[in-house]
Amino acid sequence: MLTNLSPFTPSSYSSTIRFLKNKPKHHFSSLPSSTPYSSSSSSHPSSNLSFVDKKHFPHEKIGFPLSNRKNFKTSALADFGFGSFESAQSVLEAVSVLTAIIVVHESGHFLAAYLQGIHVSKFAVGFGPILAKFNANNVEYSLRAFPLGGFVGFPDNDPDSDIPVDDENLLKNRPILDRVLVISAGVIANIVFAYLIIFAQIVFVGLPVQEAFPGVIVPEVRPFSAASRDGLLAGDVILSVNDIELPKTIPNSVSQVVDVIKKNPKSSVLFKINRGGKDVIINVTPDQNLDGSGRIGVQLAPNVKVLKEKPKDVLEAFSFTGREFWGLTGNVLDSLKQTVSNFSQTASKVSGPVAIIAVGAEVAKSNVDGLYQFAAILNLNLAIINLLPLPALDGGSLALILVEAVRGGRKLPLEVEQGIMSSGITLVFVLGIFLIIRDTLNLDFIKDLL
Repeated sequence: MLTNLSPFTPSSYSSTIRFLKNKPKHHFSSLPSSTPYSSSSSSHPSSNLSFVDKKHFPHEKIGFPLSNRKNFKTSALADFGFGSFESAQSVLEAVSVLTAIIVVHESGHFLAAYLQGIHVSKFAVGFGPILAKFNANNVEYSLRAFPLGGFVGFPDNDPDSDIPVDDENLLKNRPILDRVLVISAGVIANIVFAYLIIFAQIVFVGLPVQEAFPGVIVPEVRPFSAASRDGLLAGDVILSVNDIELPKTIPNSVSQVVDVIKKNPKSSVLFKINRGGKDVIINVTPDQNLDGSGRIGVQLAPNVKVLKEKPKDVLEAFSFTGREFWGLTGNVLDSLKQTVSNFSQTASKVSGPVAIIAVGAEVAKSNVDGLYQFAAILNLNLAIINLLPLPALDGGSLALILVEAVRGGRKLPLEVEQGIMSSGITLVFVLGIFLIIRDTLNLDFIKDLL
């Protein structure tokens, strides 16, 4: 979780970014170019399956039913692992994406206030000590030391402000609808930005489309394994197993091979493979795991080819974008629901800016196109998380306004509002620092040093 809080007053609206574990439900979800099954692993005796997702975002045109897609484990902060920051360019790209999202969110608050003539005193990216700043039109623009988000400050309760406390253009003196617009504008800005990012990829890069072929690819054969001993090679395409032809459907073809291997420890399994354009018959005898299931020591992946498809016209571009956008939004909402309903088991998936940058760098290194989805997911997560009715989030401020509306326009005492917001600010700030430390210690090169 990346926490954005304002260290000043309750009228400084801040942002919170969290990247949740997402299960592919939409056409824009992250499917792997190689979805490996390691039959030599016994860490998950119930299935011995290990899916790794890093790149490629297939379109629904492939024809894979949604009911099957949910079987994939998708890219989430915790699932990517933390790679060593090997490429400075990749890290810079990830930082740029994160910074742009923060700037867009805070710009939404700022523009909603500015266009209504509401006084604004600060616009900051980051928190803590100021690294650089300039002033324009009575607004201080600053870049700060801690990359926990950003904030827009209002002079409502600033004792150093020379603006009269009863000025109608102070945010606190504006009607409820004006304030709701300012507070919710950050969320709206991120939602619009996410839509535009998806639209840009579809128009300028094209939509990755996976075309499925019969069989299952063998990307890797482990040395000294049953597969290596009996003649399977990396790059082979398994066309049938024990005379069972393998269909194009993902992930059923991989599952069929896995099931046959697991059910036949120490028994010969007949593989028909394609190697270099020629069909070959190979018998492999799986070794036996401790749980009694079979293993042969290979990785298996669906036999697919990734193509880029661009829309034929503007209407099709908007149609593609709409489907991808709503599918991705539903995916994020489902992930949030799972996190809230099972927080004790999913709390470790909550990640901070270090983890987000680590994941973004890995995405950029493996596939620059993946940055589009990375940015879209962050925008939607930021928008949805900020709507939660928690102190220090936009949703918390909206909840206070709702209480005011229910009370017939009577605000809660200022001390009560400040107490609620301050407690929330303190909590999310401490959580943010904790996540930065935890995620930093999880980086590979830090582990190596320790």
